[in-house]
Amino acid sequence: MTTLNEMIEIISAENPTIQVGNDEQGYTELTASDYDAQVLEWATNRLAKLTEQVEAEAAKAAAQAKLAALGLTADDLKALGL
Repeated sequence: MTTLNEMIEIISAENPTIQVGNDEQGYTELTASDYDAQVLEWATNRLAKLTEQVEAEAAKAAAQAKLAALGLTADDLKALGL
């Protein structure tokens, strides 16, 4: 799995600069410290999402393994209304 530092590198490569603002008032590039804080927040959020996906897949695989140990499938459970 990707580490926080690796994710920061990925996001930094995707976003060499970050600008805030709007079309009417114009845009301003973030300072180095604000840039680092924003990239860290994005990296943390992206890793959390990836972790959730991995955990959900692991839980699904564990449930399927338990069903298989009982000789059942997900379709069997659906047929039983579960």
